[in-house]
Amino acid sequence: MKKGPGSGACPGVGVPDKITEPNSGGSGSNGASAKEKDVLPSPGELENIQLKPSSETHRKKLCGYLNKLGIRGPIKTWKSRWFIYDENKCHLLYYRTAQDINPLGSIDLSTACFDCKVENDEGVFEIRTPNRVFTLKAISKQAMMYWLQQLQVRRWEFCSAQSRFPVGSSQLVNEPLVDRTNVADDEGFLPPVKTPTEVVGLQAASLPAPQTATALQNISLKHPWTEIQNTVYNICGSKQLWGNDGNVFNFNKFQEHPEQEAEVEAQCTVKETPEDGRMESRLNLFRKAKWMNSSLTEEQPRERNSMDKVNVLQQQMLTLTEEVKSQKELVKLLHKALEAAQQEKRVSSMYLTAAEDKDRLELVRHKVRQIADLTSRLEALEQEKKELEQILTLRDSHIQELKEHVQLLMEKNHAKQQVIMALTEQTAREHSDPLQEANTITAETLYKQQEEIEHLKDDIDAYKTQNQFLNSEIHQVTRLWTRVAENEKALLMKCAYLQAQNCQMESKYLTVLRKLQETVCGLPSSHAELVRNLIQEALRWDVKEGADLNLDPVSEYDEYGFMTVPDYEVEDWKLLAKIQALEMKSNNLRSQEVVEKPLRDRWNSIGELSPSAELKSLIRSGIPVEHRQRVWKWIVSQHCSYLPDHYQRLLRQSKSTEHPACRQIELDLPRTLTNNKHFSSPTSQLIPKLRRVLLAFSWHNPAIGYCQGLNRLAAVALLVLEDEENAFWCLVHIVENLMPADYYSDTLITSQVDQRVFKDFLAEKLPRLMAHFEQYQIDVSLITFNWFLVAFVDSLVSDILLRVWDAFLYEGTKVIFRYALAIFKYNEEEILRIHDSVEIYQYLRFFTRMIVDGRKLMNIAFNDLNPFPMKLLRNRRRIHRGELETELCELEQIKAAYVKGRAEQGSRGLEEVVSEEEEEI
Repeated sequence: MKKGPGSGACPGVGVPDKITEPNSGGSGSNGASAKEKDVLPSPGELENIQLKPSSETHRKKLCGYLNKLGIRGPIKTWKSRWFIYDENKCHLLYYRTAQDINPLGSIDLSTACFDCKVENDEGVFEIRTPNRVFTLKAISKQAMMYWLQQLQVRRWEFCSAQSRFPVGSSQLVNEPLVDRTNVADDEGFLPPVKTPTEVVGLQAASLPAPQTATALQNISLKHPWTEIQNTVYNICGSKQLWGNDGNVFNFNKFQEHPEQEAEVEAQCTVKETPEDGRMESRLNLFRKAKWMNSSLTEEQPRERNSMDKVNVLQQQMLTLTEEVKSQKELVKLLHKALEAAQQEKRVSSMYLTAAEDKDRLELVRHKVRQIADLTSRLEALEQEKKELEQILTLRDSHIQELKEHVQLLMEKNHAKQQVIMALTEQTAREHSDPLQEANTITAETLYKQQEEIEHLKDDIDAYKTQNQFLNSEIHQVTRLWTRVAENEKALLMKCAYLQAQNCQMESKYLTVLRKLQETVCGLPSSHAELVRNLIQEALRWDVKEGADLNLDPVSEYDEYGFMTVPDYEVEDWKLLAKIQALEMKSNNLRSQEVVEKPLRDRWNSIGELSPSAELKSLIRSGIPVEHRQRVWKWIVSQHCSYLPDHYQRLLRQSKSTEHPACRQIELDLPRTLTNNKHFSSPTSQLIPKLRRVLLAFSWHNPAIGYCQGLNRLAAVALLVLEDEENAFWCLVHIVENLMPADYYSDTLITSQVDQRVFKDFLAEKLPRLMAHFEQYQIDVSLITFNWFLVAFVDSLVSDILLRVWDAFLYEGTKVIFRYALAIFKYNEEEILRIHDSVEIYQYLRFFTRMIVDGRKLMNIAFNDLNPFPMKLLRNRRRIHRGELETELCELEQIKAAYVKGRAEQGSRGLEEVVSEEEEEI
């Protein structure tokens, strides 16, 4: 198993970071050989590695012994562990000793934070991860601060390096996210801590591990298999290192050939694969033996006598004896596991060598009996365990009572001692000089105060150090959080761009399918069937709304419940609607960061609403969804005076008395916004609200009562404002303030006037298109009359419709004229290419739904077309109203004359019939 960089297996040897590189080419044996070449450098490269110093600053390995707080039930114990930092994964690995090959665990530092508390013991600090808190203890305060500071630096470097992600083909994505630095800036929060070389670094690997009170205390019971592997590996490595003579202190051959050590270290430098673990273990044992030999030679000078040497050897013998005891425990565990495996092997071999099925069945029965026996024994042991637990509980309670009794006796004893001390001091004061007593008390008080002052100074220094470290920790965590936020923002931009590209590709795919559908007559039957299947599959919604992972970039409904792809009866129209929805989604995604985000920021900065040129410009650009309800309420409140309890009074009146328009309202309710999920079902919650709003308005304005079209206006108001009373006042504002009088009367005279005014504007603004309509005798009022009557409801897609309503509610009916002209301007070239009146009418029936770029339509409506003031609109309305009233008067006269003539003709015929009867009589 491969250990992290700078592990205890190769102490003192630095491995360059760029030795191994992944090999992308080749396969089979060639690929394996190429990979081996990447892992093992050539002799020339090895010579360069060993002889030529790196141009970069040599990176010190972060490793050393620390005490880790382990919890064994209610008991907390400190266990010595060898910690080493893995630069590739930003993990802190920990082993039992520096010679182990398999780690006992790891700590993920990429999402961890560090803390040191003054109230803890000296050298104690914490590493907090999202899942667990690790409590560690260094040998000194300096070592603790060194570890904390180094871990901060390594965490910052890893997070900075990992913040990059693969770039795409977009120029937006290829731009650098943020300026990155390799090393965290020195902010001056905490001065650099001097490296404690005696306890931290590769030199600490050659030192003996800190000894614990008992031999088995330091063994990890949570990782028995790892402990067994490390022990077996160390035993095998120790036998190979000691040789046949069995003398662990015989290191003369290593001292006579020092060049062998360099050779072993060089090999350890290059070999990083798991197969070279034996070499790493041998080098560890070699360094440990070398340290023991050097300690013998250094601690035993010539002038020491033989007794000193014997004492040193006895001390070492005790150490080795404790180590042997721990190894024996592990060997016992291995023996038990081996016996169980051999027993299983014997049973399996007997089963396989059985000649007949009866024998095998008998073996299986024997095994079942053994299992039943073991199960019964296990139940008995469980019962015994429960009884022992009960006994233990009783004993614990008895011990607790004894402790309380002892505590009570100690308190009594302490009280008696205090009484004795008080009486003794009183007796001493009575026999001593009063002046001397005062001087003694003063000296003692000053001494205690000085001690307290010294303690307070120490506490102040500790708190200052802690404050400096925590400031640096907060600063680094804040920088990491900012970097992550910026990277997340860039990733969201990239995701939006990729979604836009996906919509574009799917739109092109559907366009190709539509072209194939048009030419399906000339295709073979198998190909035609394939095209039909592909079209049906493209029109089917595979992903349900609200799924956690939405693979379809276009949802079936928008935020107000409108269907993004209407369910047309004609399949060709469905395909066009799906293409249009994809293109609109693509445009919205592309403009999200460039247009929508600055617009949302401007809306977020607006506090109290007040009429202004800036607000007018913002409303024309479109109100964001989160602000639309608030702005619409404000617009309606500016023009309508809310009468308290007026709406409720109208509802009570509609319940007590049936309005003449009630029947027509009930007929129109199921036909309201059939492409919206909130009105498509008779059981929808908004249907009763819409009924109450229309009934209340019919009683509020008896002159109009109810007109077909008001149901769609009220429905849109309900979708946005949600509250039915607010929707009622919005309908009142549209009918009584925005639209001219008689717009929704029985004759619809003003609506007809607006159609004539629109034809004048169309001839002035788009003369080519108007000439084209006149050439093929196209009456545009057959298409546009419904636009003006319901303000484009059911004509434009919901996203563009609500932007039109934003400006319409604020500015009035001139917005409808602007957008009506803009719609024809948007599709002018397509209409001019059609040279058949029937095809033109068919195109005009659904061409408004094919508008995908709302920003382009808005620019045409308010920027490209020459502005026409409201005064001009009023004058045109007045002129055409007079002409229309004159025509209506002439029609009434003609109608009256016709009725009169028919009446006279009828009476004359009746007289002739009567005269004939008289003649007969």
